[in-house]
Amino acid sequence: MNQPMDCCGVGDPRDLSVEQAREQITAGLPSPAGIEQLPLRSALGRVLAEPVISPLDVPGHDNSAMDGYAVRSADLPVEGESRLQLIGTALAGGPWDRALEPGQCLRIMTGAVMPPGADSVIMQERAEREGEQVRIGPGHRSGENVRRAGEDIAHGASVLPAGRRLRPADIGLLASLGLAEVRVRRRLRVAFFSTGDELRSIGQPLGPGDVYDSNRYTLHGMLSRLRVELIDLGVVRDQREALRQAFTDAAAIADVVITSGGVSVGEADYVKAILAELGEIGFWKIAMKPGRPLAFGRLGEAAFFGLPGNPVAVMVTFYQFVQPALRRLAGEPESLPQRFRVPCLSALKKRPGRSEFQRGSLAPQADGSLAVSLTGKQGSGILSSMSRANCFIVLDPASEGIQPGDLVEVEPFDGLV
Repeated sequence: MNQPMDCCGVGDPRDLSVEQAREQITAGLPSPAGIEQLPLRSALGRVLAEPVISPLDVPGHDNSAMDGYAVRSADLPVEGESRLQLIGTALAGGPWDRALEPGQCLRIMTGAVMPPGADSVIMQERAEREGEQVRIGPGHRSGENVRRAGEDIAHGASVLPAGRRLRPADIGLLASLGLAEVRVRRRLRVAFFSTGDELRSIGQPLGPGDVYDSNRYTLHGMLSRLRVELIDLGVVRDQREALRQAFTDAAAIADVVITSGGVSVGEADYVKAILAELGEIGFWKIAMKPGRPLAFGRLGEAAFFGLPGNPVAVMVTFYQFVQPALRRLAGEPESLPQRFRVPCLSALKKRPGRSEFQRGSLAPQADGSLAVSLTGKQGSGILSSMSRANCFIVLDPASEGIQPGDLVEVEPFDGLV
C-alpha cells in the first residue's frame, strides 16, 4: 500500500539507527555483479572490473608544447642575444631525424617530436627570424616548453582503479593508450513493483480512495540514473498468491528486488510470511523520518529492499540506503555523499531520538555565502517538497529543532540524485 502506518511515528528505542541500518545492509549484500568485456565506446557509465595499467608512455616521446624553435640550451644567451642558424622545420607526425649542431635551431610545431640534441623550445613570440637566422634574447631556461615522454602517463603506471565509473574523460584517456576494449562489471538487473489495492496506473480512471502509482515512476527515474537494467513488474494486489508469485518471478530474473508499500506495522501478515518462506528477511524500524519502515534481506540470490509507500519516504530511503547498496553491487567503492554546514533560514521542528531528512533549498545570499530554507510542508506524502528541493537538511538524533540562523548539515542533490 502507498500509505503505510508509522512512517513518521515517534521513535522506538529498539529502532535501528541510520548507521546501524547501513552496516547491516553492507554486511548482507551478495557479491558484486559479474564481468564482461566491452568496446570502449560502449563502456561509458560502466564500472571498471579491474585496474587499467598503461601499456605505453603518454606522450610516447619528448615533444614541443608550443609553436616555436627547438634549440640546445647551451646556445641560449645569459645576457645579450644569440643568433642561431635555422636548418629546417619539424611538424607533428613528421619527426626530424638529424641532431642539432652547436649554433643551430629548428622550426617546430606543437606536438612535434623534439629533434636529437635539442632540449628546449623558444616560443615564436620570443624569437625574431631574419632569413635563415633566428635571434633569441636572454631570460630562457633549459627544458622550457617541452613535454617529456611519459609526462602524462608512464608505461606500467596504474591509470584507473577498479570500481571507477567511467566518464567521458576516462574514455578518451583509455583511447590515448590504444585500448579498444575494457573489462567492466555487468549491469545490475533490478526488478521493482508497487503493492496496494488502491493503486491505479496512469490512464486508468480513479475510483473513491484510489491514487495513481507515482512510486514506480520515481523509482524508474532514480534507477535509470544508475544505469541498471530495469525490470518493471507493475502493481501487485494485496493478495497472498499474487505477492508470492511476484516475489518468485522477480527473484528469478533480478540481482535486486525493490518494492514500495506493504512493509509497515499493521500490513497483512502474509507479506512477512511469504518473504520469510522465499528467503531471509529482516523487517526494520529505523529511527529516522521519513522512512521509518524499511525491510532488507535476500530473496534467493537476490538482494531485497522493501521501501515505505509514502512517496517522499521512498525517495529518502532509496538515496540513503538503496543507492549506496546498488553502487556497491555494481563494483564501486563505498563512499558517503557530500555534506557541509550552512545557516538555516527556517525554524525546524524535530523530536530527539531519530535522524531526520527534511527537504531544503540551498541558495546563495547577498554576500555570496550559502544558506538553506525549507521547501514548504514536510509530510512524507508531499512529493512536491522533493521536487522543489535541491538538498536534504540532515538533523542528527540528538537535535531538538533548529532556530533561524542556526547551522545545519546539508546534503546537496547534485551528484546524489
